[in-house]
Amino acid sequence: MSEQMIRVLIAGPRGKMGKEAVKMVKETEHFSLVAVIDRKNGGKKLRELEGQPDIDVPVYDDLRTCVSEVEADVLIDLTRPEAGKKHLEIALEYGIRPVVGTTGFSDEDIEDYSRIAEEKEIGAVIAPNFAVGAILMMKFAQMAAKYMPDVEIIEKHHDQKLDAPSGTAMKTAQMIKEVRASKKQGHPDEKEDLQGARGGDYDGVRVHSVRLPGLVAHQEVLMGATGQTLSIRHDTIDRSAFMPGVKMAVEMVMKLDILVYGLENLME
Repeated sequence: MSEQMIRVLIAGPRGKMGKEAVKMVKETEHFSLVAVIDRKNGGKKLRELEGQPDIDVPVYDDLRTCVSEVEADVLIDLTRPEAGKKHLEIALEYGIRPVVGTTGFSDEDIEDYSRIAEEKEIGAVIAPNFAVGAILMMKFAQMAAKYMPDVEIIEKHHDQKLDAPSGTAMKTAQMIKEVRASKKQGHPDEKEDLQGARGGDYDGVRVHSVRLPGLVAHQEVLMGATGQTLSIRHDTIDRSAFMPGVKMAVEMVMKLDILVYGLENLME
């Protein structure tokens, strides 16, 4: 029995992640790319855009117009926080299942969108990181923090990333908070001679952000205890690393009737 064909929209096909998503959807037999959303190229065909495959898919500059004219099952959005939130809201409004990989969602945002998805009984996935190895890094860090609660997070990304800290770093800190009692780390009289030197503070966990050209996405979780340290690290070498996770999210969101935040909640 063949798998159900899933009709997919992609927002931001010219972006580095968007290009990988177009390639992944094109190469997946039971996925069908039905349209893309690109704010600068509405009215064109995907094949007319530089660096895109030779496929006759319409380009829209507005998601609302697109979903009123094109039948779709899933929206993949790997753009920026402002666009990602707007697109997620429109997708839910029109009964399309969003798979969103942008960061910048607050706890309140997640609660609001979860309520909408539950009311509409439609699946949605928001994932700060789609790399399976990064998800394992977060899960391992959560396991370890239960026994080694002195933790610092160092995340490193390319210098074009707009938000700091990364969504992955914040998700890691949130997962650690679930198993770790709040505590202030370091010397009780510690002071910063250079503001920000100790990084951000999330429930006592220090979070540091590095932005440099040449980096893609990297994170290290450092833990210290008497006479020992533990380092859990993940490095994304190429953006293609995210696509197996995006593919899994697209397949799984078709079976959901709630919003799921974090790819780890889709992994057995």
